Amino acid sequence: MTEAPIAFKTVTLCDKPWVDELVWAENSPSADYNFGNIYIWDKYYRQLIARTGGRMLVKLRYEGKPAFVFPIGAGPLRPAIELLRAYAAWRQYPLIIRGITDLHCEQLEKEYPGCFTYSLEENNRDYIYRAEKLATYAGKSLHGKKNHCNRFEAEHDWEFVPLTRALIPACMDMLDVWTEDNSQRLDKSVANEHDAIIRAFAAFERLGLEGGVLRAEGKILGFSLGEMCAEDTFDVHFEKAQIDVNGAYPMVCRELTRMLLARHPGLVYMNREDDMGFESLRQSKLSYKPEYLLNKYIARWNDG
Repeated sequence: MTEAPIAFKTVTLCDKPWVDELVWAENSPSADYNFGNIYIWDKYYRQLIARTGGRMLVKLRYEGKPAFVFPIGAGPLRPAIELLRAYAAWRQYPLIIRGITDLHCEQLEKEYPGCFTYSLEENNRDYIYRAEKLATYAGKSLHGKKNHCNRFEAEHDWEFVPLTRALIPACMDMLDVWTEDNSQRLDKSVANEHDAIIRAFAAFERLGLEGGVLRAEGKILGFSLGEMCAEDTFDVHFEKAQIDVNGAYPMVCRELTRMLLARHPGLVYMNREDDMGFESLRQSKLSYKPEYLLNKYIARWNDG
């Protein structure tokens, strides 16, 4: 067997510095590229990474099938795509690139006009919100969220505090209860997400994650965590709250956003990621009135 065109390797925490360098060079609002998501979802997607010049190459398995991610970073795109083409040919499977934004489509078409076929992944579109709107719930369209928060504040002795290592065990206890309560509603994706959250908690500091915890009467009612994925965008990896406590979810969303705005003066957008194709999650994300949905496409190389 000939040597592999790309020396892919498994993801480790030691890769964060060079991956971060390329993530910031890309400066995309997408949730697909930041190191945190690559690392914490590695068990599910079985991701392998490599670097070529100023770009990152990622191979993964999606629904059991091999695919690549758009090679983010800086510098010429063609050499990176040619390496992916060579690797796909070496492994004898189709060249499929996921996580393609509209900007990436333009870049691919400029380099390879007519060579790719694109299909929209509706279930993988990111929901992007104006941070200032989530921090205030101002306006008629978010009046209901504000009312829920007002009621919560009136009924509870509450606080929202930064997520720390000391709070993680109690958050894990809350997560276990949440997972059990929602396992039938969200099927096997709950178990996959549970594993990803545990992985995020385990490497919380080294991943550079930021989060917050909602407590009322001394009990944890919700938490959220994520990371900056672009100069003006924060990617919310996970948000969990007690469904049976009125206003808990809107409070976690609002308070996390307020905390982040105080920390990051350049923050403009909150990426609350995709809906995974669940109608209930889609309606929930739409109820917060996204500024826009970030389209994602699959690009398939046209063989023959």
